[in-house]
Amino acid sequence: MTDRSFHWLGQLAYMAVLASLLLGLATPAAAGPPNIVLIMADDLGYGELGCYGATRCQTPRLDQLAATGLRLTDFHSNGSVCSPTRAALMTGRYQQRCGIDGVVTAKKHRDAGMPIVEETLAELLAQAGYATGIFGKWHLGYAPSFSPTRQGFAEFSGFVSGNIDLFSHIDQEGWYDWWQQQSLVAEPGYAPHLLTEHGIDFIHRHKDQPFFLYLPHPAPHYPYQGPGDAANRTIRQGPSPSGLAEVRTVPALAGNDAARAYREMVEDLDTQVGRIVDALESCGLRDNTLLMFCSDNGGIAKPGIGGDNGPLRGRKGQLYEGGHRVPAIFNWPGKIRPGVSEQTALTFDLLPTFAELAGATPTAEIDGTSLTDLLVDNRSLPARPLAWLSGHSMAYREGPWKLLIQKRSVELYNLEDDLAEAHDLAAEQPERVRQMQAAAEKLRAQIRGTTPMQTGS
Repeated sequence: MTDRSFHWLGQLAYMAVLASLLLGLATPAAAGPPNIVLIMADDLGYGELGCYGATRCQTPRLDQLAATGLRLTDFHSNGSVCSPTRAALMTGRYQQRCGIDGVVTAKKHRDAGMPIVEETLAELLAQAGYATGIFGKWHLGYAPSFSPTRQGFAEFSGFVSGNIDLFSHIDQEGWYDWWQQQSLVAEPGYAPHLLTEHGIDFIHRHKDQPFFLYLPHPAPHYPYQGPGDAANRTIRQGPSPSGLAEVRTVPALAGNDAARAYREMVEDLDTQVGRIVDALESCGLRDNTLLMFCSDNGGIAKPGIGGDNGPLRGRKGQLYEGGHRVPAIFNWPGKIRPGVSEQTALTFDLLPTFAELAGATPTAEIDGTSLTDLLVDNRSLPARPLAWLSGHSMAYREGPWKLLIQKRSVELYNLEDDLAEAHDLAAEQPERVRQMQAAAEKLRAQIRGTTPMQTGS
């Protein structure tokens, strides 16, 4: 081989190395664990978004997320009221295991909450290196000892009760309820807008590390107050923060005014979701962020006001489908293919899903199952029995079959043929009723009251 041949071989080798280096510089680094944004509405009915058939409310930003993501038609809150669903979300377990069987009320449970020993979603993600923040409604304990900052959230601004006046930030028992970490603070403004602003600030501050942003909205739960309305609650008891200014108050809205405000609350919720999406895009984070939207339970189905549950029977507080089948949208560009899924999933499935994506492993025994294969590969979920408990009532699902056990009745429905639960088949299928009721009662005994709700502040 000549000297000239060696020269050209050397040149080719140099060019190959240079091309490899340039290619490496042009290729983005492999994305790490995804950011996770969870937005939960309060009392939003199954039929109140355009993508679920609504015509009364305009929800273009959520409709766009549904069109470019995965919309579930058989997603359920674990409870038909708020606190139980939130406990199941945080623990990945049936909420009764930690004593949260009903609402943690502002009147009777101010010294009670979800036990601090529970391993929470926020704790798991924090241990996996995620920044964690909650801005909005907690409702799993009123005292600072039950604060979300003691359950894995590094940052918290919002309220701990079931609902607040969106302007004066006062709960239904007359206590001022707007917190930063574990302290009451005076922060004037319309609550849904404040929590969005905190969320956007959180995104900007943590854009260089994986984060879990939880935005549990107060809308459209009562009191019905659109962005242009005024406060209707004043402090009647309890402490208040320094620097709290008086706000103008008006009587609570009713009739057509309440209906108008309700519609504005739903449409403003849609706007706030859009602001979060825009913030993610402006930070270049959209492609590595899983955004999930759902409701904490069904709508109130209040004639003339709102809370539309579409074709479903029942409403918030009941175990008919209208009480717990809720809107659910998962959106992750490039990872989740657009579509609609009829797979059955619940709020407690979010913990194992998010944990798997973050590379975290729960140490507690959980009841939920990861939805990752459904979301990214469109695989069917494994068959499993499911239960909803509320006092003495229980709903129990095996595939399309739903058994509803109430104080004075046992009803059977095939949801595949009868989503509206209009035709009770219990008398026609006594053997199925017998088998399902035995299985339901066995499951009830396993999950109810494993650990009582914690008391003491």
